[in-house]
Amino acid sequence: MYIEVYVEVRAHIYMSRVMLMADPNIEALFRPRSIAVIGASRHPGKIGYTILKNILECGYKGKVYPVNPKADQIMGLKAYKSVLEIPDEVDMAIVVVPEPLVLKVAEEAGKKGVKVLVVITSGFSEVGNVEAEKKLVEIARKYGMRVLGPNIFGVAYTPANLNATFGPKDLRAGPIAFITQSGALGIALMGWTIMEEIGISAIVSMGNMCDIDPVDVSHYLADDPNTRVITIYLEGLKPGQGRRFITEMKKITMKKPVIVIKAGRSKRGAQAAASHTGSLAGSDQIYSAAFKQAGILRALTVEEMFDWARAFAEQPIPRGEKTIIITNGGGVGVLATDAAEEHGVELVVPSGKLKEEFRKTMPWFGSPKNPVDLTGQAVVDNYVKALEVAYESPEIDNIVVLYCRTAILDPRDLAKAIIEVAKKHKDKQKPIVAGFVGGYDTYEAMKILNRNGIPAYPSPERAVASLAAMIKYMRYRKKKEK
Repeated sequence: MYIEVYVEVRAHIYMSRVMLMADPNIEALFRPRSIAVIGASRHPGKIGYTILKNILECGYKGKVYPVNPKADQIMGLKAYKSVLEIPDEVDMAIVVVPEPLVLKVAEEAGKKGVKVLVVITSGFSEVGNVEAEKKLVEIARKYGMRVLGPNIFGVAYTPANLNATFGPKDLRAGPIAFITQSGALGIALMGWTIMEEIGISAIVSMGNMCDIDPVDVSHYLADDPNTRVITIYLEGLKPGQGRRFITEMKKITMKKPVIVIKAGRSKRGAQAAASHTGSLAGSDQIYSAAFKQAGILRALTVEEMFDWARAFAEQPIPRGEKTIIITNGGGVGVLATDAAEEHGVELVVPSGKLKEEFRKTMPWFGSPKNPVDLTGQAVVDNYVKALEVAYESPEIDNIVVLYCRTAILDPRDLAKAIIEVAKKHKDKQKPIVAGFVGGYDTYEAMKILNRNGIPAYPSPERAVASLAAMIKYMRYRKKKEK
């Protein structure tokens, strides 16, 4: 099964792209040697000002050329009346001019030899201006130029110190790539990832997707050594993109996990998506089937998508199914057990020998079964010994460590101990996730864990669900590799 959605008035723009593979010029989107900001502004508060400021202040090492016919200098850089006046080659041109000027600017960029056009400007197919968008694509095709957008907030790639967006400036570098069809949501999530200390390799705003689409971007990121997991906020595909989406995403998911949150699941949500970026959301069941066929993990919320992504970003892909839960609280252990059953996570039944080993790590009234209950009297040493057993045991593939705040065990001390044990056994290639429940000091402990590569969550359910996503991906890969 594959997605095949049709909007007759727009289909002729996109059908020719169905069988195209990723273009080498996509490289210029992430590692441009030079950037022209067409519509750069001298006035704070203007988009053309913020984008130029972000590029300059985030440490981009390439050449930057402001283009503004009414300015001689902007932010200490010589300004040019047109991109054609720039004396050097230009890899990327960011377009921030009003919609009536975009086609003229695109023509000039094509003549200049620009490789990729990043069109921030709105007012195209999302408001019914289909002909202008069609013409934009035709101009790009004529000059062998690629187009990102229109109707976007830009692109960022932290390994190149590139932040060509009008979003927050100080992104946290890391291995998670985020592709988004929504500009406002994308900007908001840029700020959220900073607050949550989620490390980002790339953020790409897709907008109307008149040319470059999530498959093009994902192809590049699938081979990017700085990206471990690809996340996508998707409202819908363009006419004719369905077959290509499934075919190419199958190749991509064999290289990297891809997590998609698909908006427009409801009838009214689908209508909102259509009016937002001009996408046709289509049948939600068809999208779910397509994602499954392509090996894509479907998240239902933003929180869920980034929970899973954090696990993929920091931990090895599971090698097997058998999972152990280690806890100091019976209640959180039960919740984790329920979540494991709900998500299809196999909890190992410890052998007699393994139970004996776990019994040595706890008070006499603890439980060496699964969950392994160290009891509320557990201190750091109990956890360390139990984790050592779990890492050393050939019966165990994956570890869930849970903690409920108690007066006798500072969660920050426990976090540091977990990190040390995990580092010691890194060669075992056993993924570990943590669920910590408590107050402010517990929140601090989770931050310590996350900063040191141990995915930590404020509930046992979220920890188990994140591990479950990794196991699901492992199953898909093993099935396809047979």
